[in-house]
Amino acid sequence: MRHYSPDLTPPWKKQAPAPEVVAEPDLVVEEVTTGFCGAVIRTEKTAQGPTVTLEDRFGKHRVFPMEPRGFLLEGRPVTLVRPRAAGPLPPARTASGSVAVPGARARVARAGRIYVEGRHDAELVERVWGDDLRIEGVVVEYLEGIDDLPAIVAEFAPAADARLGVLVDHLVPGSKESRIAAQVTDPHVLIVGHPFVDVWQAVKPAALGIPAWPSVPRGRDWKTGVCEALGWPADTGAAWQHILSRVRSYKDLEPELLGRVEELIDHVTMTEDTPRR
Repeated sequence: MRHYSPDLTPPWKKQAPAPEVVAEPDLVVEEVTTGFCGAVIRTEKTAQGPTVTLEDRFGKHRVFPMEPRGFLLEGRPVTLVRPRAAGPLPPARTASGSVAVPGARARVARAGRIYVEGRHDAELVERVWGDDLRIEGVVVEYLEGIDDLPAIVAEFAPAADARLGVLVDHLVPGSKESRIAAQVTDPHVLIVGHPFVDVWQAVKPAALGIPAWPSVPRGRDWKTGVCEALGWPADTGAAWQHILSRVRSYKDLEPELLGRVEELIDHVTMTEDTPRR
């Protein structure tokens, strides 16, 4: 029966592959055949294969092929591999998810406008779509309610080169808002809305760290009721600033609002020769 020295690998037992380690600069390793110990300076791709340059503590440089199990790291065999080349950085995005245009100047305001019901609606739209609106030259104004919407539209005098978009809260069948919106029939006006009682609800509860928006009894001021149910101070202005501060991008908003605002921007920026999407 043959005997093998304990430092030899029996022929029936294969060596386990050594773990791969990225040859990052300053990584200290030992080359197994020469015992040269040094820090990684650089790696290169050559016709004979990848190489690594090490620098010992005296400043001496040596170049070695990056062979499997060719180095020791903290006494253990490893296979050095070259760092992967960094891929192109993804394009920067605006809060709405659009591709950002660094250094872009605001466009001169279009004749068209987007109207929203209140200040909070306008601030939320600015928070998420502000960069896009400036590039497109779209101005957003708030109305403090839509009770006089037909007269407001008539005064605006929409036209093909001055389109009007209107965002309405609680635009659901049978609501007061839906009856008012139905009175506007101008083809250059687009009225869309979301189902929420107030634009606050368009912010996802998860963004605020709450399980859901509380239910407020009919007849009670909704915002005041929300503050009370959540244990917030009875200051709706401060509550809104807290809510707005938690909105960082379109991901913090409900899709029922996202789609409607995008529709309005498309409508206002459309020209007669712009194909409909």
